[in-house]
Amino acid sequence: MTEQNLALGENHAIADLIREAIARRRITRRYLADQAKISLSTLEKALSGQRPFTLASIVRLEAALGVTLRNPTPQKEAEAARFAGIAPAELGSYGRAAVSWIEGDYLTVRPSFSTRDAVYAYRMTIYWKEERSHLMFRESERIDAAFTQAGDVSIPHQSGHIYLVTNKHGQYRFAVVSRPTIAGEMFGILTTLQSGKGTHLLPVSTPLVLVPVQSLGEPAFGKVERGHSHFARYRALIERAVDEPFAMLIPR
Repeated sequence: MTEQNLALGENHAIADLIREAIARRRITRRYLADQAKISLSTLEKALSGQRPFTLASIVRLEAALGVTLRNPTPQKEAEAARFAGIAPAELGSYGRAAVSWIEGDYLTVRPSFSTRDAVYAYRMTIYWKEERSHLMFRESERIDAAFTQAGDVSIPHQSGHIYLVTNKHGQYRFAVVSRPTIAGEMFGILTTLQSGKGTHLLPVSTPLVLVPVQSLGEPAFGKVERGHSHFARYRALIERAVDEPFAMLIPR
């Protein structure tokens, strides 16, 4: 087997598995090709033996079918995924081309934990990390810089939501937000730890909104309180997250 193409015997075996999966799921080859983001011609020729499958196409087909078509070593599997631009299965097996729309800078707003009737705003950048072959995020322009977060972006097909997850030495902080609206906004909920007195930390959940920075003109970051020129707009975004609702906070 070369770096990019499968050996003939393995190619025939995989073609049989794909035909079986198509029959079992009662889907068309065109539908599978669309889901795997490969051309129908490429799929047809590989299934008929006219050309071998590439590692990239196999990784995409495995993600689309939700099955393992070969038994590579973990190292080769990771290399193939990076070559194909496919995120790990635990993050949703998404391809870079399919999620490029989410990359960019966002104004992130949520209620302030420390000041009643104030909004806390900072920047979040979502970007593709080539060597890890998946989307990541990082925060900036936080007034509490010591609590700046960075982590992984999960986009599973099943839930229709986007997960922003920080795992620092087993300590998790995560946000669940909706797919973007027509204006590019994402609404959801953040679960994290609130810093209290001394070393005391308290679990807390709060509405969260991400808005493309480019749609805002000159955004304001930091603690935005009543009377600030941006307060009413930011507060309306937070209220929309719960009122529509994009997220639900269960009352006591």
